[in-house]
Amino acid sequence: MHPGCPGPADGSGEDGGWAAGAVTASAKLLTHVPWQTAGAGSMGAPGTMAGWGLLDYKTEKYVMTRNWRVGALQRLLQLGVAAYVGENVFFLVTNFLVTPAQVQGRCPEHPSVPLAACWADEDCPEGETGTHSHGIKTGFCVTFNGTHSTCEVRGWCPVENSVMPAKPLLAQAENFTLFIKNTVTFSKFNFSKSNALETWDPSYFKHCRYDPHASPYCPVFRIGDLVQAAGGDFEDLALMGGAVGIRVHWDCDLDAGGSGCQPHYSFQQQDRSYNFRTATHWWKAPGVEARSLLKLYGIRFDILVTGQAGKFGLIPTVITLGTAAAWLGVVTFLCDLLLLYVDGEAHFYWRTKYEEAKAPKVTANSVCSDLVFTSPLDGPAPGPITAGRRPTLTASREHNQGGHQPDMAAQAMPRGQA
Repeated sequence: MHPGCPGPADGSGEDGGWAAGAVTASAKLLTHVPWQTAGAGSMGAPGTMAGWGLLDYKTEKYVMTRNWRVGALQRLLQLGVAAYVGENVFFLVTNFLVTPAQVQGRCPEHPSVPLAACWADEDCPEGETGTHSHGIKTGFCVTFNGTHSTCEVRGWCPVENSVMPAKPLLAQAENFTLFIKNTVTFSKFNFSKSNALETWDPSYFKHCRYDPHASPYCPVFRIGDLVQAAGGDFEDLALMGGAVGIRVHWDCDLDAGGSGCQPHYSFQQQDRSYNFRTATHWWKAPGVEARSLLKLYGIRFDILVTGQAGKFGLIPTVITLGTAAAWLGVVTFLCDLLLLYVDGEAHFYWRTKYEEAKAPKVTANSVCSDLVFTSPLDGPAPGPITAGRRPTLTASREHNQGGHQPDMAAQAMPRGQA
């Protein structure tokens, strides 16, 4: 025992000490290496110093205890707090089954496995295996317990424990909180925003909780409230596992600036059962590998981020309107093709849509009927010539300087009737 470190039965010391017989999964102890004079086994230390020094090297020492209950509890808490985090997915452990110290060998199959129960060796064909079996049948029927006989299998023994607890082992996870930090970027508009509110209060995120009415933009969620909003029951999901989807949707009106861009959260239960297995391996003896198998139940959270943004621009608007007008013309053209070439009444539509236009025939009667005969001496014309009436042109001269000029009368008749 190094001087300055507490003894095994001593509860005092610089580090608080360890009580005798205390059981821990792993305990970190700092070993103190004091300064020594050069040549006395040290690596050129400048001299002897008392207590901790600035250049002291501290190495870690681990104490391994063979207590699977404490070890399993430690792993459970680590998994429950840290969870399994992936890309937009994380898993919160709420329940587990542990099968400690398994080794490769032969052992009876569990009675819950289909076709595992037997009455004689003939019920256990050698080499047979099933979807849910824990190994390969050896061909022998052995006793599992006082009430069941099952086929012997070759695999990890003892076989996995499948007795579920009545309540989840980590029911306190209902009060855990989840902080979702998300940043959305619309590169076309050179705009970026985070869902974490800008506040001068450093303790805001410690006491705020998401509420769809009172605090819709707080990114801190209580697990129990989140599961309830998704339509699930936390105790059921914590016992057998499940999956919950969290959707973060951004609908941004960038004409209003950043104030018109806020996230909206929605939740949906996706699955009512979820679990997976993991194991810790070690060497129990030279050449003998052992493992502790954990079957973990919990809630998997899938986070989906979607968004859209818009901003008014004159040029895109003109292009959009022009494109829309062009497409309207194309639609009209296609409809005309259907009516004129495909429809059963195409000939009717063709005659109605396209009519042949002919110029009217020109005749002498039609030309003369539009003529108006007037005399420059008589003033305004009497009106158009009508059918069945012969126009009469009358000319007269008055006496000039006492001369006598006889009256002259002439009749004008249409051409062809003179």
